[in-house]
This record gives sequence, C-alpha cells and structure tokens, in this order.
Amino acid sequence: MPEPKHPVRTVERAIEIVEIIQDLNGAGVSEIADHVDIGKSAVHNHLTTLVNMEYLNKEGDEYHIGLPFLGLGAYARNRMEIYETARSEVDALADETGDLVNLMVERNGRGIYLYQAKGDNSVQLDTYPGKRVYLHATGLGKAILAHRPNEEVEAILDEHGMPEITEHTVTDRDEFFDELDQIRENNYAVDHEERLAGLCCIAAPITDDQDRSIGAISVSCPVHRISDERFYEELPDTVLSTANVIELEYNYSTR
Repeated sequence: MPEPKHPVRTVERAIEIVEIIQDLNGAGVSEIADHVDIGKSAVHNHLTTLVNMEYLNKEGDEYHIGLPFLGLGAYARNRMEIYETARSEVDALADETGDLVNLMVERNGRGIYLYQAKGDNSVQLDTYPGKRVYLHATGLGKAILAHRPNEEVEAILDEHGMPEITEHTVTDRDEFFDELDQIRENNYAVDHEERLAGLCCIAAPITDDQDRSIGAISVSCPVHRISDERFYEELPDTVLSTANVIELEYNYSTR
C-alpha cells in the first residue's frame, strides 16, 4: 500500500488506539500508553474525544469500542457485491454441512472475514466479520493467494511476513509456493491446525472472469470430529460446488 505524502499523525494515532482497544478487548489509559509512543495525557485526550463522539465507551477505568463502528462496518460490507452475491449461498452451505462457513476477502495483504454462517454443529471460534488475519496461515487466505500472480504474493509476504501462528503454520516461502501450486491443481486449499490448534478447514477460491480471486469460502470444523473421508473427499466437492455457484452469479448475472 503506498505511503501518503503528508500523513496526518493525529489520525494515525487515533486509529492505532482504537485498534489496540479492540485487540485487548478493552483497556485503560496506562495499558494503552504502554503500546503507543505517546504519554498518558495525550492518550487520555484521544480517548476523551472518541468517547465524546460515541466511538468509544468508558466502562469504569476501561475503554471499549462503541456501536457507531458497527454502522460503518455494515455500510462498508453492504457496498461489496461479493457479500450480496455470496451471503445466501454461505447460509445454505452452513445448513447443509452443519458446520461454520466463512467468506473472506483480501485487503492490503491481509485476510478479512466478511461473513460467517453457523450450522447446527458449528463451534464458537475467535473469528468474526471484520477480523483481519494473515493470509498464509488460513485455508481461505491460501485459496485467495493461489489465484494471484506470484509477484503479488511475494509482495504480500515481504510486507507482512510469514509468522508462525501454530506449530503447523507453513513459514518456509519455497514450501508455501509449492503448496499454492497444489491448490491451483486441486482448486481448493486445506488448513490443518495452521491458524488455530484443533481446527481444520477446506477452502475454495471465488474468482472473477479473469481467474483472479476476489474472495474465498471455507467450511471449518474441529479436527477430532471429522473423518479423513469426509474431510478429503466429501467436503472439497461440497465447498467447490458452492464456490462455483457464487462465481456464476457474480460473473454472469446482470449487474
């Protein structure tokens, strides 16, 4: 992402503080000041301003994200055609599989969960619409990157790195590109405890009419609850079928 010629440091700092509060699930002045390079007085001024604008709530000594961000997020998501196209298919796939189904897009080299639907047997995870994650450590992210030019993938990895999220995360670049080749051949990606221990998923890319990924969908389930036959034989066909329907509606419907 290109750097602005004249960045407004106050705006950058305010957004940084908001993101720290979100990451920490609420925080006080001292805790926030420990994460930024400004003093407690300046942090307090930012917090007071954001509370006055209702973008933060003060609960005792802690600050939390305010509901106006919900409206902004919903507005941004509703403007995305892939969300409107895929939502009903994601819901149907969750009903069919009974598991958690995810829709992800890529923005500025990170994966963003755009929508999720829970089946009857789905598990509660740390993910939610709007959560950002590293692309290399998720089936969704790998499915997206497999349908991007190698130089674009290289640039994303250069900027964000390949941190080890769990002991199963692929952190070797050559190995990762080999896996992307395999994903292109199979047209689906596998995540076996690479972002979250005990969780596996099958993900398929959603591509435009130029075969460039615009997003991906996945089915996630606990490792202990799924057989190899279902994971490697049944789910890929199911997820690919849904991805294909979304692609057809996105690429060939009247827009």
